[in-house]
Amino acid sequence: MSVLGDRGALHVKGRVLVGPEDVRDEVWVLDGRITYDRPAGPREVTTVEGWALPGLVDAHCHVGLDTHGPVDAETAEKQALTDREAGTLLLRDAGSPSDTRWIDDREDLPRVIRAGRHIARTRRYIRNYAHEIEPGDLTAYVRREARRGDGWVKLVGDWIDREAGDLTACWPRGALEEAIAAAHEEGARVTAHCFAEDSLRDLVEAGIDCVEHATGLTEDTIPLFAERGVAIVPTLVNIANFPAMAAGGEARFPRWAAHMRRLHERRHDTVRAAHDAGIRIFAGTDAGGSLAHGLIADEVAELVLAGLPPVEALSATTWGAREWLGRDGLTEGASADLVVYATDPRADVRVLAAPRRIVLRGRVVG
Repeated sequence: MSVLGDRGALHVKGRVLVGPEDVRDEVWVLDGRITYDRPAGPREVTTVEGWALPGLVDAHCHVGLDTHGPVDAETAEKQALTDREAGTLLLRDAGSPSDTRWIDDREDLPRVIRAGRHIARTRRYIRNYAHEIEPGDLTAYVRREARRGDGWVKLVGDWIDREAGDLTACWPRGALEEAIAAAHEEGARVTAHCFAEDSLRDLVEAGIDCVEHATGLTEDTIPLFAERGVAIVPTLVNIANFPAMAAGGEARFPRWAAHMRRLHERRHDTVRAAHDAGIRIFAGTDAGGSLAHGLIADEVAELVLAGLPPVEALSATTWGAREWLGRDGLTEGASADLVVYATDPRADVRVLAAPRRIVLRGRVVG
């Protein structure tokens, strides 16, 4: 990790993508901050050339979590470092049972926006992940996690119901309305894990702000999402695992397995239809459960494959994602969190997989 001294400056020149259409020839990093004014006085200058983007965003991942539940700090550190090495400098942690506040004190690790711990129905989610409760307790737990998180709360909107043998909604409409209103009173937004169709209308009409995965979107619910301004984070690199999941559970739950395969088969069509309807789409990988960290370039490529124009897929992990999460991009005076590439990522998003330089809080970290 390279730290600029008190009289040092980093000079990034080439093409600086401040926004999709706002392209500048150079930017300076001084005292850890972005400036477009050439520093005065003699300084040691480190120059980097290429195409600069704001630090990438993974809008759905899990730091401090693996397939079995919470992990130790050393493992969580490796997860965060893996994301950093991929140029992912802002993480929206969409539910974790681990306390990762210590990451905030580490200037060499990505910034994290936490949603607290998942809130699920009893025996209706992955063991050791969530608070498992019944509807009467939902509002109290939502308030608790809203106060513990960084402006987000994460619900499990649907999961396999063993009696039904398929995915079903987890919460009654009245409980959702009360709980989401409580989160909003606490100043938090609410998102929900949803694979299937049945939970979506109640969640949106109850006031939800975002839906994760959203593979169950249909021609009936897509207009509702668009009208209410509900965002989605498709996590397509995770949805790619649906066929393997279906194969593993088919013997016990054949209806569920067939349902998962149908959701997988139309995943790209679903995302394309959501985009065409004007639904906001953001890039997230779902890393940290069974999926490795550091896959944001793959997710952006999947969004392009689904039909998003490359610039909009880039925005889903850069300019648009940072604005949605209330974090600065490459604006004057902002913290210098940026990634430099050899070629124009707007021409080919696959270049995201090969950062030339990574700068976090004004430090060259990769």
